[in-house]
Amino acid sequence: MLAPFVFDGVQARLAEAAGFDAVYMSGFGTAASWGLPDRGLIGLGEMAANAARVAGAVRVPVIADADTGYGNEANVARTVELYERAGVAALHIEDQEWPKRCGFLEGKRVIPAEEMELKVRAAVRARRDPATVIIARTDALAPLGREAAAERARRYFAAGADLVFLDGLKDRETIAWAAEELRGIPLVLNTWLLAPEEAEALGFRLYLQLGVMLRHFADFRAALAELRATGQVRLGEDAGVEWITELLDRGREE
Repeated sequence: MLAPFVFDGVQARLAEAAGFDAVYMSGFGTAASWGLPDRGLIGLGEMAANAARVAGAVRVPVIADADTGYGNEANVARTVELYERAGVAALHIEDQEWPKRCGFLEGKRVIPAEEMELKVRAAVRARRDPATVIIARTDALAPLGREAAAERARRYFAAGADLVFLDGLKDRETIAWAAEELRGIPLVLNTWLLAPEEAEALGFRLYLQLGVMLRHFADFRAALAELRATGQVRLGEDAGVEWITELLDRGREE
């Protein structure tokens, strides 16, 4: 399944209208929408509230970033409760120390694998809807290396995670290694480097496409630079407020 990054209701609605079967509420994007870096500056209440806004805007499943679960096993259980109440279909928790850092940044530190196993078990016990998907993410690749990251992935799956997310895969060779090393474990991929059919062929069950988020900010920066330089922004023939208003109105009367 391919799910694009989104961080608000209108982006989620656009993704649904484009035909995606799911959307991914990005913690990186959520923090950025507050003008903040993804370094643990957004807490459980803010993230759960944003998840509710995104889930309330669409009918397709929402997969949501839940950072580290915001504390120990009790906090993880509370996170699952609030995210389920928000309407998400799946959430992932990670094994970083708090405050965490974006998965593609340097300087990450991870908690002991034993602590994360307790968090995974707590998340699984806490869900009220058995269909809620619990995803365990490990960020151990950069600080600890491949062998340790793969071992953590196996342990978290054995602890009860429905999917395992090995984050920080920055090139095709490392992606292929992870797919082969963890064959038989349902995996999540977070990148922009592969086509969906390539990810599926490698065995990844869920593909979170980061590229759309990077393109979003790059295009917005370019449009602002154009406006500042010329006093206007070139728009295509299909531009205008009508189409977005129609999109946002759609479903309100259904």
